[in-house]
Amino acid sequence: MALNRDDKSPLFSPGVAGTLRLIVYLALACVLMVLDHRGGWLANVRYGLSIIVEPVYRIAGLPSQGFQAATVAFADRQRLTEANQRLREDLLLANAKLNRMASVAEQNQRLKELLDTQHSLSLNVQLARLIGVDLGAFRHRITLNVGARDQVKTGQVVIDARGVMGQIIEVMPTTSVAMLITDPNHAIPVTIERTGLRTVAYGSRAGDMLTLPNIPVSADVQAGDKLVTSGLGGRFPTGFPVGTIRDVGQTASGTFLAANAVPAADLDRSEDVLLLHDLAENAGPPDLAPNAGPPAGMAPDPNAPPATPAPAPTLPRVTAPTASGAPARASTSANGATP
Repeated sequence: MALNRDDKSPLFSPGVAGTLRLIVYLALACVLMVLDHRGGWLANVRYGLSIIVEPVYRIAGLPSQGFQAATVAFADRQRLTEANQRLREDLLLANAKLNRMASVAEQNQRLKELLDTQHSLSLNVQLARLIGVDLGAFRHRITLNVGARDQVKTGQVVIDARGVMGQIIEVMPTTSVAMLITDPNHAIPVTIERTGLRTVAYGSRAGDMLTLPNIPVSADVQAGDKLVTSGLGGRFPTGFPVGTIRDVGQTASGTFLAANAVPAADLDRSEDVLLLHDLAENAGPPDLAPNAGPPAGMAPDPNAPPATPAPAPTLPRVTAPTASGAPARASTSANGATP
C-alpha cells in the first residue's frame, strides 16, 4: 500500500531537489551563527526587535499588574486603617494617662501644701477627703470621709492649705458634714490684719463671698486688707487666714460700713482638707480653784498638830417683855440653848 505524501512539505519531500534545499538551509544557518558569533550584529537586530516587542509585553501584562496593584492597595489600605485605629487608641490612652498624671501631680502638690502647713504651724490635725459637695442657694456644706470612728467631733475646724473652710456640724459613724464659711447661716470672728480691727464675717447667698456688715464708719478698712481669725468665741484658733476684702462701702442707713471679702480657702477646688484638734482658748473667766485640803479617803497625818476647834457662834441677846411691862433680857449660852 503506498503512503500518502504531503505536498505542503517540500523541504522533506523525496528527491534531489528537496535534499539540496535542506543542505542550503543548513549552510545558511551555520553561516549566520558564525557571523553572529564573530560580529555580534544579530544582537543589534534582537535589540531593535525588543524595542518593538516590549510595548506588546507591557500591554499584555497590564491586567495582571492592575489586579496585583489593586490587591496590594486594598491590603495596604486595610493595614493602614488598622494601624491608624491602633494609633488613635494609643493616643487616647496616652492622653488619659497624661491627664491622670497631671491630676495626681496636682493632688500631690495640694497634699504637700497641707503637710507643709501642718509642719510649719505644728498643728494636731487629721487628714480628710471630700466625698460630697452641696453648694445650693441656702446652704454651703461638704461631706468628708471621716466620722465618729475616726474621733471626729462636732465643732472641729476644717482648713486647707490656704485658710479656713468651715466647721463640723454633724458627725455620723463613717462620715461627717461641715458647714462652709460662705454658708448664709455661718459667722466667724475675724481681725483685719493691717489695723487689728475685730469684727464678724458672715456667709452670703452668693456662694463665694463673705460679708462684713457691721464695720464702724470711722474704721480704717481698705480693699485688699487680709482677714484672719481673731480667736474670740473659743472655736477658731487665732491667726488663720479667712479672706481678703474686695470692696468697702457705706450701708443704706449710713451708720456702718459694709465690706465684701473673697475667702482665702479654695472652697470649690480643695479635695483634701485638715481637721484641727486644737481649738482656740475659751475667752472667759478662769475656772474656780479646787477646795483646799487632803483628798477624800486619805488618812490624817498623826504627826500633824491638833486642829484648833472653831469658836461656837454667839447668838444675839433677845429682849422679851415681862408681866410688869418692863423688858427682860435673856442670856444665851455658848451652845445655843436659852436658860
